Amino acid sequence: MLYNLLAPLAEDAQIFNLFRYLTFRTGGATLTALVICFFMGPHLIGWLKKKHADGQPIRADGPESHFKKKGTPTMGGLMILISVTLSTLLWADITNHYIWYALTVMIGFGLIGFVDDYKKLTKKSVLGLAGKKKMLAQMVLSGAVAVGIVFSLPDGLYDTVAIPFFKNVLLDLGFLFIPFAVLVITGASNAVNLTDGLDGLAIVPVAIAAACFGLISYVVGNAIYADYLQIHYVPGSGELAVLCGALIGGAMGFLWYNAPPAMVFMGDTGSLALGGVLGTMAVITKHELVLAIIGGLFVMETVSVMIQVAYFKMTGKRVFLMAPLHHHFEKLGWSEPTIVIRFWIIAVVLALVGLSTLKLR
Repeated sequence: MLYNLLAPLAEDAQIFNLFRYLTFRTGGATLTALVICFFMGPHLIGWLKKKHADGQPIRADGPESHFKKKGTPTMGGLMILISVTLSTLLWADITNHYIWYALTVMIGFGLIGFVDDYKKLTKKSVLGLAGKKKMLAQMVLSGAVAVGIVFSLPDGLYDTVAIPFFKNVLLDLGFLFIPFAVLVITGASNAVNLTDGLDGLAIVPVAIAAACFGLISYVVGNAIYADYLQIHYVPGSGELAVLCGALIGGAMGFLWYNAPPAMVFMGDTGSLALGGVLGTMAVITKHELVLAIIGGLFVMETVSVMIQVAYFKMTGKRVFLMAPLHHHFEKLGWSEPTIVIRFWIIAVVLALVGLSTLKLR
């Protein structure tokens, strides 16, 4: 909004020329989201405690260390969604279609997660919204957004998938691109959701992924940089860097209250929304497969659940002591901070590998 209001005034007052710079607005979005989170945190946590004193239900079959977390409020993802949305609308070009596609998924998936969290709290059970209903809602919303993205992407890119490490290599999916985009968006959403099981475990890898996609969207949306790096140019996608900046600020602001021992959990309200918006940006920037590398930690957690379920159905035995993978290490006796920090290190390494695809072609 500030861009649309103030950038046109640059010819009259040079100070307003700052708002034409994407880097300046990205930094502004990061700080704004961070400040909003800091301000909102105590008020939102107090309100959640007042409304639902018992806090997030704890799995009876979960690690014993989790029972001491009883009474910790959930739905803290509201803090992230509000700060990121307000900050993005303030600093981004609100005429940019890609910004609205990403915000639609983030807010829509956040609402789905909110319903799920609310049902868990009212039922006082770990079982919230039925899995089939939740997945159907995600698929419908992501499908609608994917159609919009297809009509916004330039010719030659709207139904193709770029292959990492290879320049000018595109896999033409044709009409199958829409289901593929739905898979990327919903898959990323649920992968982050599965990872969100320990204090601070999911939010830092999300911030790392957002930083990576901030850089990716910046270069993909710049014709000169895209040509130099031999990646596919998507006009207008650079504006997503502002949203990524807001995500980083919102994530760091939330981490202030989610750091061990957590004062609040993000719940499905936050995890579904954050994963969904990362998936949406990957589709827009034509870096869907790179998301699987940058977000490799989320993939690892998801695959551990798939292996556990499949192997148990076939043999009646378990591969892991408990899935997702972070619970397996808890059962092995690792302390929660040890697991979280080591998983953060893995996320950083995978992010660096993912970013290397921009140059190694």
